[in-house]
Amino acid sequence: MANKRSIKGAINGISEELFAECIAASLYGTEKHLSNTDALLSSIIKMQSNYIRRVSHPEPGMKAKDYFKDLREKFAAEVSEVADQIDNL
Repeated sequence: MANKRSIKGAINGISEELFAECIAASLYGTEKHLSNTDALLSSIIKMQSNYIRRVSHPEPGMKAKDYFKDLREKFAAEVSEVADQIDNL
């Protein structure tokens, strides 16, 4: 298992990449998707904040290995969902 600092760094890096892709898609996209872009950007920020908090405060009573495995799986699923939304802009 990686330490918390490296997990937080990975979450921040992936979130930054998603944010940059969303900005790029909004700049080169049409004007009608501007409100969708704003909502997507705020959801990326909320996702990043949520997962950083969850790394710092693991669920009590659950094995650390199982908790972080579940955290990574849920984060990956949410990242792929956001990436699909960016592709649809």
